[in-house]
Amino acid sequence: MARSSDAPREAARLGDVEGDFAILSARFHEDLINALRAGARARLLDAGVAEGRIVEEGVPGSFELPHAARTLASTGRYAGIVALGAVIKGESAHFEYVCEAATHGLMRVMLDTGVPIGFGVLTVYDLEQAHARAGGAVGNIGEDAADAVVRLASLAAAVG
Repeated sequence: MARSSDAPREAARLGDVEGDFAILSARFHEDLINALRAGARARLLDAGVAEGRIVEEGVPGSFELPHAARTLASTGRYAGIVALGAVIKGESAHFEYVCEAATHGLMRVMLDTGVPIGFGVLTVYDLEQAHARAGGAVGNIGEDAADAVVRLASLAAAVG
């Protein structure tokens, strides 16, 4: 499956942004998370974020991402946070609850704190879909989330 747009995508570039960038990763599905994290890190570096301005933190799972994001955002240290996780549908309703909590929680943290958060949480029905979105045929959601957070941080710096 091709990306939603087959046109070449221009990577985000960092403007006059002060502060560090955090890559916040859930620990479930380690192989997927490693691919997402590598994509996010590479994209932040490509955008002009210095290696020393990228901080990596981990949490047990995607459900815990909003709390950790709020903890980081409240320090005033971060210009942006890339939140990475993978939630794969199982046989129970757990999938829906975790996906909703992570999605709404991260949005709430972003709106409440003003710190941009790139949403890099895979919410998929099977492992094949997850691999396709963690560097496979569909791309790398970690890269996309890093692009989003750089664009939002640059916008905030430009108008702030």
